[in-house]
Amino acid sequence: MDIKIRPADTKDLPVIHFIMNDVILNSTAIYDYHPRTMSLVEKWYEQKQESGWPVLVCEWNNETVGYASFGTFRAWDAYQYTVEHSIYVHPNWRGKGVGKMLMAELIATAKSGGYHTMLGGIDAANTASCLFHQSFGFVESGRIKDVGFKFNRWLDLVFMQLMLK
Repeated sequence: MDIKIRPADTKDLPVIHFIMNDVILNSTAIYDYHPRTMSLVEKWYEQKQESGWPVLVCEWNNETVGYASFGTFRAWDAYQYTVEHSIYVHPNWRGKGVGKMLMAELIATAKSGGYHTMLGGIDAANTASCLFHQSFGFVESGRIKDVGFKFNRWLDLVFMQLMLK
């Protein structure tokens, strides 16, 4: 069994596109209604590359099974040491440790990049994600009630924070 975390490249974009749209259509992990086009995913990837933000993938026996990234939390200069992350796993690979491997590498990447804190915005009803983040030392740092509306219900957003230094 060959498992590795590596920087994404353009050959990974079709799988990233599939995962992203699965999450949009079937969960509250992304507060959006409309699937992304491949063109939008390509632009997202290009912008990440141009800005120097990491896009990592987990490759399991040469198959891309998940991806992770972080980027700007807010655009003003004083936030330059804070990043917000995302991790998504192919539905056939959830619960097999892919997210844990991606998170560990994402945290290491942020630390080596000199960032001070990492944030994650999580649907409050997603207890599994909150517990997952807690297992890495993240703590709840804020909650915004009824900030999203998806699947005919209001959603609360929890911010979880990990101090990197």
